[in-house]
Amino acid sequence: MASTQVALGIAGRSLKLIPRLPSTFIPSLVMPVFLTIAFSGPFSGLVRLPGFPAVKIIDWVVPMTTLMGSAFAGVTTGMGVARDLETGFYDRLLASPVKRSALIGGTLLAAVCRALIPICLLLVVALIGRAHFFGGLAGIGVLALAGFGMAFLAGCWAMSLALRFKSLQAAPLMAVGIFITVFLSTAQMPLEFLTGWLHTVARFNPMTNILALARQGFLGDVTWQHTWPGLVSLAGMATLLFAFAARSMQKVIP
Repeated sequence: MASTQVALGIAGRSLKLIPRLPSTFIPSLVMPVFLTIAFSGPFSGLVRLPGFPAVKIIDWVVPMTTLMGSAFAGVTTGMGVARDLETGFYDRLLASPVKRSALIGGTLLAAVCRALIPICLLLVVALIGRAHFFGGLAGIGVLALAGFGMAFLAGCWAMSLALRFKSLQAAPLMAVGIFITVFLSTAQMPLEFLTGWLHTVARFNPMTNILALARQGFLGDVTWQHTWPGLVSLAGMATLLFAFAARSMQKVIP
């Protein structure tokens, strides 16, 4: 019970910092909206290619930018850990008689909760851009599920780096890791349109399955065939990155 209260307290503190330090959260809102506009305009002609799965380019782009926004919600949570390490506040948490699993759980809970804001914002952008919600509420549901999962993954990644570097100087590495993982997948083009090493990397990149999970409601009906690979990929990456975060937490010394 005490560990649960500690985790909830840490999560609550992280959420309260959003209005107090908006500069640490605004990038996770501005960036996905900017990417949506940037990709929807110049790449609008892609839908004319034979076999392109989307009716409008915004149907293809919004799920990707939603996952990016969710991921950066997780990254900003990890940046909060780095900031607390720099100020010495986190040392007091590490020295307190609480389980370190509660510290991890609270941070990841905050990351998932923070992701709700960019998810809702990008859904509004999709409505304004007249995206097709072929999957209805189920399509929105799998998009939200993928978004929350991305926030969890990014939270694990960012927190691990924060605990190892103990400095906000690790923030660029947190962001670069997300960009590389997303854009070396089917972020911009379907797998069958990619060639060479990009096709090979995207084929084995678990992010390809996660994007398929998020996009299916914008491209057609939600089906189990397009759902289970994304769930497996989320579970596999979550297991690895959570282990990375737990290992980093064990090594950190106040």
